Amino acid sequence: MPDPALATLDAVLAELAALEDPKARAVNERHGDAHGVNLTKMRALAKRIGTDDALGRELWASGDVAGQLLGLLLVRPRSFGPDDLDAMVRATDSAKAHDWFVNYIAKKSPHAEEMRERWMTDEDADARAAAWSLTTDRVAKKPEGLDLDALLDTIEAELTEAPARLQWAMNETLATIGIHHPSRRERAIAIGERLQVLADYPTPPNCTSPFAPIWIAEIVRRREG
Repeated sequence: MPDPALATLDAVLAELAALEDPKARAVNERHGDAHGVNLTKMRALAKRIGTDDALGRELWASGDVAGQLLGLLLVRPRSFGPDDLDAMVRATDSAKAHDWFVNYIAKKSPHAEEMRERWMTDEDADARAAAWSLTTDRVAKKPEGLDLDALLDTIEAELTEAPARLQWAMNETLATIGIHHPSRRERAIAIGERLQVLADYPTPPNCTSPFAPIWIAEIVRRREG
């Protein structure tokens, strides 16, 4: 049962403020996320509130990063139309909010393909980043109709100079093409080797490097080994 004490925007923001940890905020801010709420506690709070499209929209509109993240956990992806999605992608100053919006809302929306096509040529780099994330999803799950060679052409031409968030999304598409499409694997690896994007990215032990040639080789090894 939803907690009636958490039925209003003010009440929920107050609850989030009570969960704020200054040390966590300091860490998160270094990664582009201006909040200090433990995500496990945030998910527990979302369960207490339950699905609530109206409250979720209010939280998103608040501009508070923790509020936006919580709001994404409360809403149903199908409750947003194309114009809603377009407005939301332009309000994601937080790296985590952008990531959650793309993965929890945009990818699950019945308008996902429409938005992918709409954002792919957008002037806003964050919108284009969302388009490439949606493209990665299609490359892996439903590649029919995609021009993989044209995608590789664009990646080869634009990856090096792309802004960080867009670069990460394009690089993910590059690796996914190499992983899921053996006929393009050699070219995908060659592009990664030539461009060296994320080659020096610090990777913790037991994690896979985001450098496309290493990423491709490791996942293919796991799948085929």
